[in-house]
Amino acid sequence: MKFAVTKEGERLKKEKNIAMSAEITVDSGVIKAFRQKLIDMGRKDLEAKLREDEPMKAHTSFRVGGPAQIYCEPSETGEIIDLISASKAVGLPFFLMGNGSNLVISDEGMDGLVIRLGESFSDIRSEDVPTDPDTVRIYATAGTLLTRLSSFASKAGLSGLEFASGIPGSLGGAVFMNAGAYDHDMSEVVDKVVSVSPSGERITWSGEDLQFGYRKSRFMTDEGIVAEVELVLHRDDPQEISSRIKTYTEKRTKSQPLQFPSAGSMFKRPTGYYTGALIEQAGLKGTSVGGAQVSEKHAGFVINTGNATAHDIDSLVRLIQKTIKEKFGVELEREVRFIGRGFSSEVK
Repeated sequence: MKFAVTKEGERLKKEKNIAMSAEITVDSGVIKAFRQKLIDMGRKDLEAKLREDEPMKAHTSFRVGGPAQIYCEPSETGEIIDLISASKAVGLPFFLMGNGSNLVISDEGMDGLVIRLGESFSDIRSEDVPTDPDTVRIYATAGTLLTRLSSFASKAGLSGLEFASGIPGSLGGAVFMNAGAYDHDMSEVVDKVVSVSPSGERITWSGEDLQFGYRKSRFMTDEGIVAEVELVLHRDDPQEISSRIKTYTEKRTKSQPLQFPSAGSMFKRPTGYYTGALIEQAGLKGTSVGGAQVSEKHAGFVINTGNATAHDIDSLVRLIQKTIKEKFGVELEREVRFIGRGFSSEVK
């Protein structure tokens, strides 16, 4: 079934979200007004979930980042809608994140509201398809970890998410960037998405409307928030599924620096090249800036050796990009997002 979203989609393209940026400085009075707005909306329960000066290094896989001015972890889609509605009413900027496995948050932190879809927003359920006994639909909320979703599918004898068994991100973030590994990605299994628009409206998108591409989806331009996802998986021999997961796990363990904090592959793969090979050929393997280092195990990874700052990571990434451009004429584009105070805009 194809959902009619053309009119709404066009409207969203014209609507500007109140985006998080380094230039915004939010007055404490706006925070107070935001809290009061939630109470006036009858959401005192939601207002009670707000935390101020939340250390973001606790919520990113790189283990860096200063405090969020105000922070909340909603537990259902209605709470996301109410948070956005209240923030827009008082002019409070907001930023939505998942598991923080694809983010570097600045050392100075983030102004405004950070909405994190985490464990409290991670429901999973399955439903058989009466007309096709070999197909099962999985319904999951955006905070669900991919590792947990892949495990759920494997135990149920459902194939299609084996590639995601070692990806540390959340389902919402995976849909947002069309995460993938080993020649598979989310576009192969996602059938529908329920998102929340920048104005707080609930919208359902069918698979063909999601505009999936290499590490991208429509949500990178429409600025909608992925809230709920429907996936289509197929029954398979549980032993075969487990065998594939084991193979992928062994490959990851052998080739990736899993013992260090990182955000996985730092760069998108440039056409015709392998990023890790380019970085290694440029003699950058093991190069460090402060506590940030190009992994000795896999040059496509930048790792936190223990005391890295967001500035260290950004400086090292800039050095890599500059060197690869000079030596090979290749532009490396960041796959990891750099956000917050101190970054003039989201760095590419």
